[in-house]
Amino acid sequence: MTDTRFDVLGIGNAIVDVISRTTDDFLVREGLVKGSMRLIDAEEAERLYEHMGPTKEVSGGSAGNTIAALAGLGGKAAYFGKVSDDHLGKAFAHDIRAVGVHFETAPLMRIAPDHAPTARSMILVTPDGERTMNTFLGACTHLTPADIDVETVAASKIVYLEGYLWDPPAAKEAFREASRIAHAHDRRVALTLSDSFCVERWRPEFLELMRGGFVDVVFANQAEVKALYETADIDAGVAALRADVGLAAVTLSEEGSLVASRDGVVRVAAAPAAAVVDTTGAGDLYAAGFLYGLTHGFDHATCAELGGLLAAEIIGHIGARSQSDLADLVRQAGFPV
Repeated sequence: MTDTRFDVLGIGNAIVDVISRTTDDFLVREGLVKGSMRLIDAEEAERLYEHMGPTKEVSGGSAGNTIAALAGLGGKAAYFGKVSDDHLGKAFAHDIRAVGVHFETAPLMRIAPDHAPTARSMILVTPDGERTMNTFLGACTHLTPADIDVETVAASKIVYLEGYLWDPPAAKEAFREASRIAHAHDRRVALTLSDSFCVERWRPEFLELMRGGFVDVVFANQAEVKALYETADIDAGVAALRADVGLAAVTLSEEGSLVASRDGVVRVAAAPAAAVVDTTGAGDLYAAGFLYGLTHGFDHATCAELGGLLAAEIIGHIGARSQSDLADLVRQAGFPV
């Protein structure tokens, strides 16, 4: 077995978040469904940007947020994601490397015939902390199996796949290639379902990944579990999830989370949050804490508690990248990091 250089390798959409506070009235005027995530084209991205109020640009993407937070805890992290050789692409690469993440995916060059700008997500945050996401995928859809570095996959304890990236056909093949390499080197593969709308688009294929042994660990919230199994009963969904995958972590908002495995279900209360300012990234940070615990020998309940602590911290401010010293935060809470 290859020696491990990394605790977790994330593979996902490399996106720059463009975040703006807004009102419910603005969402209504724009015809947007509060709390949803929709894919938009370049023209709509420009139009919406013109209508938005003051913005803050932060390197993001679901798996990117998770990997950056894991590095903030002191974990050894790597990331595969496609950006363009433009201003936002360079900003993304700088930001993720600056927090200690190994990131060497080659960018799309502006002279290439398939060139597309770096992806960006316009995130509108209402006063209740709910976020409505409008995402132009751009360059990140161009991730292919050629971007899957064998040595990096083989040297990672867990490969963490972002469900949002399941839309482009080439990215699906990249996922399958990463899973094949990981399992050939006795590594584990995790999948985050990302969004209930994403689950509705790809439900049969996500189930195939789980039941076919392509993934070993699943991250989801309760809406995604219900969508996956087409049920209104979360307990029935969790029971089905236990039958399909060896380990699953399910977030339940203010009710905390649960960890489902073949051994049973463990429920963990939510960590107290000082305020709910912006829920962007709560699931991503939960996954970071859970994965850190899983790769450092914590039991499942402690993994979930650590994930809950990070989720509570991130919803207290705008954006999905922490403004705190995460390692210090969790040490003060009594976790051995």
